[in-house]
Amino acid sequence: MSAVVLALLAGAVAGLALGGMGGGGSVLAVPALIHLLGFSPVEATTASLVIVAITTATSLYAHGRDGNVRWRPGLLFAGAGLLPAVAGGLLATRLPEVLLTAAFSVLAAVAAVGMLRARDDAPPAGDPSALRAAGAGAGLGAVTGLLGVGGGFLGVPALVRVVGLPIRAAVGTSLLVISLTSTASLAARGGTLAGLDWSVVGPFTAAAVLGAWDGRRLAARVSGRTVRRVFGVALLAVAALMLVDALVMR
Repeated sequence: MSAVVLALLAGAVAGLALGGMGGGGSVLAVPALIHLLGFSPVEATTASLVIVAITTATSLYAHGRDGNVRWRPGLLFAGAGLLPAVAGGLLATRLPEVLLTAAFSVLAAVAAVGMLRARDDAPPAGDPSALRAAGAGAGLGAVTGLLGVGGGFLGVPALVRVVGLPIRAAVGTSLLVISLTSTASLAARGGTLAGLDWSVVGPFTAAAVLGAWDGRRLAARVSGRTVRRVFGVALLAVAALMLVDALVMR
């Protein structure tokens, strides 16, 4: 199977996750770029940021039109993560590939467990602490910059539990946060863009954009619990694969 076909298939799956759940696309994109398309970990995380930044920006429009984006808390949350995202992006280019791969596997496993254990209960009412929201946003930005993931699979739970948004608003607002932090961390990796294979990144991104629109429609028809369980199992498999890869690289 050609690299372009693989890129289109992987991009469609990543886009479905981003559009349907407000995150998770990059957690699938990075291992696909490494294991299916032959990218190095640094190249894969940089390419993932390109794919995620463009895909979330286009999907954000649709969610905003539906009234599912809370602009003020989203901008506060994202603003706290911009500098950590840039710092993480600079640090990522100086760390050993085996360390990045191992860290990614751990993050994927944590995200998978969180999705499998997530409940559909609405968060308790209350006025969220601005300091807690800023802290969560800063942590998400650092993860985005360091590992090349949008962080939506962490951002959505944080927007629900810390900021107090309902799940649909959290998904839409997460896309705003991801778009801004991904762009900021990508700016810190500008020197690594020239080495990317754009004949692969381009089709991957195009398929992800189209997949995100389908994911938004699918999310409206399928229960959130079912989507999370399927995606959680897939993430566990990804985590195991990346951990094995990290051990082999030692």
